[in-house]
Amino acid sequence: MQGTQTMVRLMPKLNWILVLLPALLLGACGNDEGRGTAGDETTAERPMDQQQTAAPAEAEPAITADELAEHIKTLSSDEFGGREPSTPGAEKAVEYIAAQFEAAGLEPGIDGGWYQQVPLVSITLDPATTVSIEGLDEPLVLRQGENTVLWTKRVRDQVSLEDSDLVFVGYGVVAPEYDWNDYEGLDVEGKTVVILVNDPGYGTQDPDLFTGNKMTYYGRWTYKYEEAARQGAAGAIVIHETEPAGYPWEVVTGSWTGPQYDLVPENENMDRVKVEGWITHEIADQLFQHIGMSLDAAKQAALQEDFEPIPLEATMSTVLNNTIEKTNSRNVVGVIEGSARPQESVLYMAHWDHLGTDPNLEGDQIYNGAVDNATGVAGLIELAGKFSAGEPPERSVVFLAVTAEESGLLGSKYYANNPAWPLELTAAVINMDAMSPYGKTNDLVVVGYGMNELQGYLERAAAEQGRTLVPEPTPEKGFYFRSDHFNFAKKGVPALYAEAGNDYVEGGTERGEKLEAEYTAERYHKPGDEYDPSWDLSGMVQNLELFYQVGNTIADSNAWPEWLENVSFRAIREKSADQRQGGEQAGGE
Repeated sequence: MQGTQTMVRLMPKLNWILVLLPALLLGACGNDEGRGTAGDETTAERPMDQQQTAAPAEAEPAITADELAEHIKTLSSDEFGGREPSTPGAEKAVEYIAAQFEAAGLEPGIDGGWYQQVPLVSITLDPATTVSIEGLDEPLVLRQGENTVLWTKRVRDQVSLEDSDLVFVGYGVVAPEYDWNDYEGLDVEGKTVVILVNDPGYGTQDPDLFTGNKMTYYGRWTYKYEEAARQGAAGAIVIHETEPAGYPWEVVTGSWTGPQYDLVPENENMDRVKVEGWITHEIADQLFQHIGMSLDAAKQAALQEDFEPIPLEATMSTVLNNTIEKTNSRNVVGVIEGSARPQESVLYMAHWDHLGTDPNLEGDQIYNGAVDNATGVAGLIELAGKFSAGEPPERSVVFLAVTAEESGLLGSKYYANNPAWPLELTAAVINMDAMSPYGKTNDLVVVGYGMNELQGYLERAAAEQGRTLVPEPTPEKGFYFRSDHFNFAKKGVPALYAEAGNDYVEGGTERGEKLEAEYTAERYHKPGDEYDPSWDLSGMVQNLELFYQVGNTIADSNAWPEWLENVSFRAIREKSADQRQGGEQAGGE
């Protein structure tokens, strides 16, 4: 910000810092469907109210790299302790965000306040937990955090498996639309199913099978545990492999050990399997060798049309002793009320949480979460200031910083189930998760490329910067299902999730691919995700200007962006059309 606007925003920031400083001194958050072609008729041929882009206001403030850097540096500092929900560091984070929202000129967005309470339950497994595999030539003992990672969603102090038969169920998929059923003819009551990660399309690379290399929701570990529960299994274990999972084993151990959060369930999750978890591919290979196979051979068998589940002739026993705590975390919500139709909205979103602190780690124990996702929250704050500096658009603009994304998209799930602005009257959602701090790019990656008309808005805005849109380079990793926009898409709201591309102005795609590989291997969901003062945040500024233009154009129009014809979420959105019409009529009375 520049001039008077900077001073107006700076005073509340300084006041808040003076309040928080004593606390700070005492103190000692995935990087995941349809496809199209950028510039094709489905995105270019739009009604005129969608073709236009909003003219910048005369006194439109600049989003600056310096202000972004301060937010990222603060939120990812050691004093915030990795921003695990319901910890002192989390409280500092939400108070900081609320103060910055106020300083930016927003109004409180939840019943006159800044916070939406999100009831959570945390289940922390005894880290000394072991698993016994019997039936092999020699018993096999697995240790939590080494070659297995287990948990339970059941809200119980103790759950156990005793001599549960292990059975391989391939990809663990029941998909009628693809004529695929890995459980056909199998009774899994009392059994523990062993499952491949990703889906058959990835396994074959056949574009005519599922969606080929592009992961469907059937490939996500969340689906596999859900389906195992529907089938009545006692346990569900996914085999980890780095390429089809999209991340190394260290991400599994960093993400699924320590407290595991969930929304407080009415039935205490007794409809879930007793034990969920992962094993390494090395352990899986030992299990298959026991029956005269290899893991590679089992993967090939799972892709055959006549595949039948394979008993592994071994049993699994374990006891999970848990510490249970019910608590609240908080979403932070601010708003600029619309000038003409305030009941309609455009929503910007980023998650503020990360993985907290792990005292069992040697050396650095804090998961600072600088890129993931202090960058997105910093962008959210700066967009709030940019919007509030001008005249309000016709629709309300909502700014939502959500909790517990790293625990399964829980904060956004809670908001989507309890929205402050009706979802049928929410025109668009723009999600920011793990923004690139490495400079400007010539391209922009759209996660979920070709899914909805928001891509057309982004394409036109990017063209003004001389940039092009490209599909995500690794659709097999399922990023579309790994961030908070997915909870809104499931409710039918068109959602945009875009990231900096890999073609950097300085260094091109060679540099981009190297940076991506280094971040995934060395910093993603690791203590190494720390603020670096040498970062070049000009690319973040560039992308935020695009997101502002897209959101402002929609907020200041009558347009209702839609899902494209080939996307399943379109039917959900169409079901809310009558509700939307009713809301519009009520708003006009």
